[in-house]
Amino acid sequence: MTEVFTSGFWAQYGSLLIQGTQDTLVMTVISTVFAYVLGLPLGVLLSITQPHGICPHKWLNRILGWIINVGRSLPFIILMVAIMDFTKLIVGTKIGIRGAIVPLVISAAPFIARMVETSMAEVDAGVVEAAQAMGASPLQIIWKVYLPEAKPSLLLGGSISIITILAYTAIAGAVGAGGLGDLAIRYGYQRRTPSMMLVTVILIIILVQVIQSVFSWLSAKIDKRLK
Repeated sequence: MTEVFTSGFWAQYGSLLIQGTQDTLVMTVISTVFAYVLGLPLGVLLSITQPHGICPHKWLNRILGWIINVGRSLPFIILMVAIMDFTKLIVGTKIGIRGAIVPLVISAAPFIARMVETSMAEVDAGVVEAAQAMGASPLQIIWKVYLPEAKPSLLLGGSISIITILAYTAIAGAVGAGGLGDLAIRYGYQRRTPSMMLVTVILIIILVQVIQSVFSWLSAKIDKRLK
């Protein structure tokens, strides 16, 4: 383990670790963006179609809930392997960064949908009722009431979602997706290099702490209840 602090270690593995960190960040950022493109509307629909929602629709709500529950129930590594042919159809490859993004998005979107639903449930019902009394349309209520009022909670949920996707990228490394997870498996485990395993773990912990701290700060900054 002490070799981590030697110049020889960084001369040999430094470029690999930098590239692995970059690959992990690219997978995380791109997957998060597309997962929110799917998950945010799903979460909003799930919230407003509940019996007490602004657009109640029992069967649509049940169908959406069932789809989201199924998506959340599948372990990521199984999902990734199961949809490899679909992944290749969409992005042209089953491995590498591109090959990891499709299963990352499909796996994270249902999780994000539930986070959005929970955040919207925290919005004061009185504010929503006031908007309805003023004649606001459902779309106006969503954009001008629900999402702005739920923003602090959505940001905290966003940090959890990003950290979850970051963890999934490490799992994706098991099937050749690249990133820090791939380095940990290829060098830390298969080549019996414990120092490499240690550094990849430390880098992932640092990334998680930075993400959590930034989003917690942003959430506190815009939370009107803390002012």
